[in-house]
Amino acid sequence: MIGLKIILAIISAYLIGSIPTSVWVGRMFFGIDIRTKGSKNAGATNTIRILGTKAGIPVLIIDILKGWFAVYLINLFNFDSLTTIQISYINISMAIAAVIGHIFPVYVGFKGGKGVATLLGVGIALYPIAIFITIGVFVLVLLISRYVSLASISAAISFPIIIFLLFPETEIPLKILSIAVAIFLPLTHRKNIKRLLNKEESKFQIKKKVDL
Repeated sequence: MIGLKIILAIISAYLIGSIPTSVWVGRMFFGIDIRTKGSKNAGATNTIRILGTKAGIPVLIIDILKGWFAVYLINLFNFDSLTTIQISYINISMAIAAVIGHIFPVYVGFKGGKGVATLLGVGIALYPIAIFITIGVFVLVLLISRYVSLASISAAISFPIIIFLLFPETEIPLKILSIAVAIFLPLTHRKNIKRLLNKEESKFQIKKKVDL
């Protein structure tokens, strides 16, 4: 019975993460598939670039909430018979499932975004204080460089450092997850890294009006 609950919890988290916010917003309100425009990435950054802040900010917020809710969802399942560490591993599995859902959404042909916003929502749920320090790193790098990709990578790499140095009491499973984030997120930005090295990466600019 516990095994079935765990499977249902993880599948539920994946389905929540799979909600293709930017794709649905683009199709319903603008008649386009955001994955055919700009960077062709189904994420908030590309949505802001192509459709403007009125579309992009709601996409960003919903994508963050997806990650947060996927972690919170564990409270709807009865895992009282399990230890705290066991519950932590289940929660981490749900968090990973949500991010995978965002990257490979079942609803739109498994072609989604890079998972940064959803990962942020996961972080807010699991590491509320540490994640806001990490956001500070992101904002600082973005203001200096104006590269969202570089800011995202820098924040991801700094995340486990922040956890280990400032929050050493963090449970081992969560420390492992923070290291995984630092490895995983740069992997999803391989093309961006190549463009950064070749000085071909686009700097972040907000599109105020939609012109399609």
